[in-house]
Amino acid sequence: MQIFFSVGEPSGDLHGANLIRALRERDPDCEFVGYGGPKMAAAGCHLHADLTQLAVMWVAQVILNYGKFLGLLAAADQYFRNYRPDAVVLIDYPGFNWHIARRAKAHGIPVIYYGTPQLWAWASWRVSKMRRFVDHVLCKLPFEEKWFRKRGCQATFVGHPFFDELEAQQADEEILKSLNSQNTPLVTILPGSRTQEVKGNLPEFLKAAQLIRQRVPQVSFAVAAFKEQHRDMARQMIDQSGVDVELYVGQTPELIQAARCCLACSGSVSLELLFHTKPTAILYKISRLGYLVQRVFRKVRYITLVNLLTAKDPFAERRAGHYDKSDSRDNHVLMPEYLTCRDCTADLADHVVQWLTSADDHERNVQGLADLKARIGHGGASQRAAEYISRLLRESNENAGEMNSAA
Repeated sequence: MQIFFSVGEPSGDLHGANLIRALRERDPDCEFVGYGGPKMAAAGCHLHADLTQLAVMWVAQVILNYGKFLGLLAAADQYFRNYRPDAVVLIDYPGFNWHIARRAKAHGIPVIYYGTPQLWAWASWRVSKMRRFVDHVLCKLPFEEKWFRKRGCQATFVGHPFFDELEAQQADEEILKSLNSQNTPLVTILPGSRTQEVKGNLPEFLKAAQLIRQRVPQVSFAVAAFKEQHRDMARQMIDQSGVDVELYVGQTPELIQAARCCLACSGSVSLELLFHTKPTAILYKISRLGYLVQRVFRKVRYITLVNLLTAKDPFAERRAGHYDKSDSRDNHVLMPEYLTCRDCTADLADHVVQWLTSADDHERNVQGLADLKARIGHGGASQRAAEYISRLLRESNENAGEMNSAA
């Protein structure tokens, strides 16, 4: 049995690797090929290309890499024609993966979307593609199954695979000991995993750090760079800011665990912050044009998963993307968020200062995160998804055998 993967995000690479391991437990002879990243390769996937190197955002970046995407798509189509894998598994990365799904479907190969794109948030009309090109939708969030089923998709909730990794995560005890030995509270800054995110968010976080230190002089700051190639860029921004900030690469788990509170770019890291119950203010800085575009397409009130999971109805209302403490509709919000094209550094600073100076406010936020974690912060998604896929392929092979026998 052979499964073709198409994965383009660093987080998807992690989830794909865990899924491959879970599938191999059920079928040691299963082969895994396709597009992914280094973690999937380490788990035993034969990569035709490292697609995570093309994790791009916005139209301009897609256009610049258009030729590469066309080449990868043509290669996948030829592979489907010549080798016919038993299934194609897609993880996130919809811009490219819709085309992969279309080609696989044309060759009669079952398509499974694990970790579905957030169509309910940004582009609900694209669910028609999900209906046409995807046979099985494996959902990460509790409300997604109902949403997709209501629109004609074969959807099943399996849980968020990120919690699998968090439960298995082993922090470096020496680094933790060093971080915890400081005499000042630590504020960890998480500027994002993409280069564009770091460029857009880190300067704003550093401005907020300046404001925080003016009000709370006895505080330490640390920036968690996601990968080595961000080191020089982040260091230059830190030096230009004039703020005393330590820079670490590849040590995000330790920096989160050691922090009293955090400043973070919106993304799956919010689930890691939830898992460790860390009070956090969220920023996603975009251009004015990007801000206007998202106002047209966004269909939910919040961009942060933690806030969506605490909302009574995630789809109740579109909004500008700003947390408002005076608005009763935001009373449930655990991670104040700012999707913005303007300067929100004063707002970010206010939240952090409150958590640094008020034990009651800090504990209230921690308890809210702990309550949500108890409800949804459980592992097992990789195992449930692997069982679903294994059963699907087993039944498919049995049906094919029966048809051959009848013939």
